[in-house]
Amino acid sequence: MVVGDVSTGTEVLVIGAGPGGYVAAIRAAQHGLDVTLVERDAYGGACLNRGCIPSKALITATDVAHEADTAEHMGIHADPAIDFERMQSWKSGVVGQLTGGVEKLCKANGVTLLEGTATFVGEQTARVAHEGEGRGSESIKFEHAIIATGSRPIEIPGFSFGDDPVWSSKEALAAETVPDRLVVVGGGYIGMELATVYAKLGSEVTVLEMLDEILLPYEDDVTRVVQSRAEELGIDIRTGEGATGWSNAADGGILVETEPTEDGDEERSGSDTDEGDIGEEGGASYPADRVLVAVGRSPVSDTLDLETAGIETDDRGFIETDERARTDLDHVFAVGDVAGDPMLAHAASAEGIVAAETIAGEPAALDHRAVPAAVFTDPEIATVGLTESDAAEEGFDPVVGEMPFNASGRAVTTGHTDGFVRIVADEETGFVLGGQIVGPEASELIAEVTLAVEMSATVEDVAATIHTHPTLAEAVMEAAENVRDQAIHTLNR
Repeated sequence: MVVGDVSTGTEVLVIGAGPGGYVAAIRAAQHGLDVTLVERDAYGGACLNRGCIPSKALITATDVAHEADTAEHMGIHADPAIDFERMQSWKSGVVGQLTGGVEKLCKANGVTLLEGTATFVGEQTARVAHEGEGRGSESIKFEHAIIATGSRPIEIPGFSFGDDPVWSSKEALAAETVPDRLVVVGGGYIGMELATVYAKLGSEVTVLEMLDEILLPYEDDVTRVVQSRAEELGIDIRTGEGATGWSNAADGGILVETEPTEDGDEERSGSDTDEGDIGEEGGASYPADRVLVAVGRSPVSDTLDLETAGIETDDRGFIETDERARTDLDHVFAVGDVAGDPMLAHAASAEGIVAAETIAGEPAALDHRAVPAAVFTDPEIATVGLTESDAAEEGFDPVVGEMPFNASGRAVTTGHTDGFVRIVADEETGFVLGGQIVGPEASELIAEVTLAVEMSATVEDVAATIHTHPTLAEAVMEAAENVRDQAIHTLNR
């Protein structure tokens, strides 16, 4: 027996309980609005369940094992044994704790939670189909709606996620065993983070990137530090190669087939190709037990029946929005990955707050110039604002200061000295325009530079701020001093 359609109403309907949706719902409720939050999968969205949190948990765990295994120079001798099943169980516990916290926070703030799939049936009405036989659906009349349905991994020809050897990031994070050989298709941040995890777990890892370098669009001298470290971990990075498909191998594994791209034609002629068998047409094959496809993510907008509400998407499926996260309809907003770049969890949360406060009648607008980005490779990368070349293109007269971590007392005491802090400022005003960090704890250190960009601080403000010694954060201060040719612990430029 199917339960009939029930009609309800709400001031604000939020579709999707990821970092954009649940934050928007809580903030709208804090403004006294009646809020209904619909989630069809799991509270916290892809970030908490299949992305940010589980990946960082595994990164932390494998870092601990790797540190213990390579600390002989500190007088520490260890041979850590990794219980991968228990590691995965611990990771799942972390995820469960945080997703449960999201649900409790929403309820504590008075948000009504509904489980099901929401689709638009008009400009101000949505239908929520509840999962499970006989659970029916309900129609929700809303005054405002916030779309926060997120994104999904992109599937490429020749690699179906339904095939057992083919992983998306979801399967890679939930694996039951560690493959002896892993091929990663895609040298972006997801691919390189997971390549590092599995290399530290003991897999032989090959990264295939169709472009001529990994980790675009970060600057060459930033990515060079990460690539060098990845190669020290045994990761074989092959650029200029596009993966075309896979086949079963005689040894019970698979062969991942590639062909050279336009970027890779010249490179291949002089490269070491011992790890991959080269075909007559210049293609290669790489043996593996699993292949991880991590070439990007696409918006989840095709489930919403947006055309019924009169909302259009671009040719890639993203919903276009203005500086207040509004769509073409004044009462409908879109936040997070479904609204396009920057596809970052913290950007989604910021956009969710702006949407909620706009609905509540508060002055709010997005400022993407102060949105930091981080890659949790070894070492980490973190950036915010403008690079030197970006600043010049925008008409500034940029000046740059750097502090290498090998001159940082705290970095030396940790044994992690690769990388640097770079500050970009405007020569005339001294305003901090941006920063690039590659090195230990870069994801934490970028917060200071982000604050400087957000508040239009000058390099003098940063340099004059007394930093605790010995800390990694002193490198930010020294980079600011270096902009002014007044650095003490590194040579001035």
